[in-house]
Order: sequence, then structure tokens, then C-alpha cells
Amino acid sequence: MTPTPDQHDLTRLLDTAGQSARPARRRAALAAGAAVLLLAAGLWLLPGNGSGGIRYLTEPAETGELVVTASASGTLQPTKSVDVGSELSGTLASVLVQENDVVRKGQLLARLDTAKLSDAVDKSRAALAAAEADVAQAKATVAEAQAALNRMREVAALSGGKVPAKTELETAEATLQRAEANAASARAGVVQARAALKTDETNLAKATIRSPVDGVVLTRKVEPGNTVVAAMSTPVLFVLAEDLTRMELQVKVDEADVASVRPGQEAAFTVSAWPGRKFPASIQRVGLGATTTDNVVTYKTVLAVANDDLALRPGMTATATIVTAHRDRALLVPNGALRFTPPAGQADAASGGLVGRLMPRPPAQEKTRVKNGDRPLVWVPGADGPVAVEVATGVSNGRHTEIVGGELRAGMAVITDFEEARP
Repeated sequence: MTPTPDQHDLTRLLDTAGQSARPARRRAALAAGAAVLLLAAGLWLLPGNGSGGIRYLTEPAETGELVVTASASGTLQPTKSVDVGSELSGTLASVLVQENDVVRKGQLLARLDTAKLSDAVDKSRAALAAAEADVAQAKATVAEAQAALNRMREVAALSGGKVPAKTELETAEATLQRAEANAASARAGVVQARAALKTDETNLAKATIRSPVDGVVLTRKVEPGNTVVAAMSTPVLFVLAEDLTRMELQVKVDEADVASVRPGQEAAFTVSAWPGRKFPASIQRVGLGATTTDNVVTYKTVLAVANDDLALRPGMTATATIVTAHRDRALLVPNGALRFTPPAGQADAASGGLVGRLMPRPPAQEKTRVKNGDRPLVWVPGADGPVAVEVATGVSNGRHTEIVGGELRAGMAVITDFEEARP
């Protein structure tokens, strides 16, 4: 079917309209894209999203003294204490010292009732005297037998062996040997009697209890008239401290701190009896064996303490502060600077520009971890945002950390936190 002139005019009109509409659609699309970019840029630059909307809190890296300590508690004890007891059972006739008395070595402290012990000594002395008499009698018998045998031998020699009879000579010889044996037994009886006497005299001496050392009476556990029973173990009557001018503080160090505690380190401690006063001490020994109490593992550590003024007493509870590290001129940063991580999008703000800011990026913490390979970082203010500085850290006291390497220098400001700027 051939188109009519009216149809040709309609087709030309539609083509002209379509050609004129295409540039308009392109212009509308470009305008919409520009509007999106401007909107995004406006949102980025709003307070709280860009660097202009965040205020960073900084502190300077400073050179100063750093002291790292560990705390532990324990009790004061004398460096050497002696338990004085009795090896004998009996009744205490007298107790001659009180607590806090200063005693000398060999000084009489107490005395048991010695009546039975004295009787035993007298009995042993009598037994020794009887044994010595038996020795004398045995000697006389030996002499008598020896004389009889000698006479028989003389008679036999004069008679040419006719008298006495051979059996009589043999009997005389046997009698002499028996007398000599009895004499030896008597001498052994004397030795035994002397040993028994010595034992009884020793027991009598032990009934008087004397101080084994020069010191101070810490504890008196008996009174006159008490019965002492020394059956299975030695009962303790007194506790003596040899020298209270030198004491030791026994503390329990937590397992988290024991690796940094070593002999020779300085320490200080306080006691409730002297508030506000610190007593110096030094680590003497760190135990290898652990003690577990309520699932808490501790290690016994002994500190040497000077007590020249006798202000400290055994048994006092003390809280010790042990200096585990001391730096005189260390580069220090607050621990908050090592924990700080810039908000998302701020770590590389300087290098990304506007387009870089609009592009999605991984969380700042993960990016930092990839960048520094798990090495510590601090952040310093830059022209376009925070700048990361790698550092090497040393010891820390919980508030400041020592910087031992890296590009950080004293006086540089380090970022510790940030806050949203208020409109």
C-alpha cells in the first residue's frame, strides 16, 4: 500500500521530534550526575565526616623518668627464729623469762621438776660404784688364782713332776682363766654404769632449758606448773628471734609480674602501724615453686629489710612496691597514643583527594594492621589529617610507654583521641 502524503508528513515530524529529544536527555543525565557528586562532596565536608569536622586531642612526646613497679603483699618475719623446746617430759617448776625479753646464749629460760631425775643420777652413781667394786673383787680373784697356779708349778718342778697331779694343774689353770674373764666382765660393767650415769646427768641438765642463741623472746607458750609431754614430738616452749635489726618480708608475687622480678631489685613497702612511712627493701630471693590460692598462682619472694630502729615487728602485714624497671631519660608517649586509631577515611585523607575520600575503603584499623605488619603505630597531626609513625616500644608503667626506636622525636605531638566538632 503506497503511503499517502499525509502519512509522509507524519513520519518526518516524528523523526524530527526524536532527534531533538536525545540531546535533552543527555543534558539531564549529566546534570543529575553532577548533582550527585556535589551532594556527596557536600556530605563529606559536613562537620563530623571530613577532617574539618573532627578535633584531635594530642599530647607531646616527652623525655623523662619512667618507673615500672609491681605490687605484692605479705608479712614480716625475723631472718632467723629458733623454736626452743624440751626433750623430756615433766612438770615445769619455773619459767624465768617473758615475751620481749632480751636473752643471751646459755641463759636459763625455764626448769623442769628435777626430783626424779636427781634420784636417777644417784641411782646410776651407786650402780657405778658397785661395778667398780666388782672390778676390784675380780682383780683379787685373778690374783688368787694366779698365785695358786704358780705354787703348783713350783711343787711340780721340785718333785720332778710327781706332784701335784696333772689334773690339778689343769684345774688351777682353768680357775685362773675364769677369774680373768670375770674381771673383764666387771670392767665392762663399770663402762656401762658410767654411760648410764652420764645419760642421767644429761637428762638432769636438759631439765634446765637454756637459750641456744642471742636474741629476743617472741613467744612464751608455757607457764609454771604446766606438764610437758615429749612423747612423739618436741613441744615448743619459746620462740626466739636471733636479730630483729635484720628482718625479711615474705610476699606473694603474681604470675603476671614474676618474670620481671629479680634478686637485687629495689623495693619499698608500707605497714598499717606506720601510715605514710615507706621502708626500703631489696629482693633477696624469688621462689621457683608456685602456690595456688583460689585459682590465683603466686610465687614466694623474700625481701631483705633493715630494722635498725626496731619499728617493725614480726607478723606485720606489708604491701610492697617492687621497682622492676627504671629509665632516667626515656622518650615517653601516653598509652592512649598507642591505642588510638583514626576514624574511617582519615588515615589516607592527604593522599586520596576528594575522589579518594568518596571511594569506599576498608576499616581504618584493618588498613593500619596491613600497613605496619603488627608493629606499633602512633599518629601525629598532618596538613590533611593524621599521619602514622612506626615506633618500637619498651617498658610501660600502665600510663606511659617507653619509645626505643622509630622516627618519633621528643616534642612531637601524638594523637590520643578525637571528638566530633560541634556546629
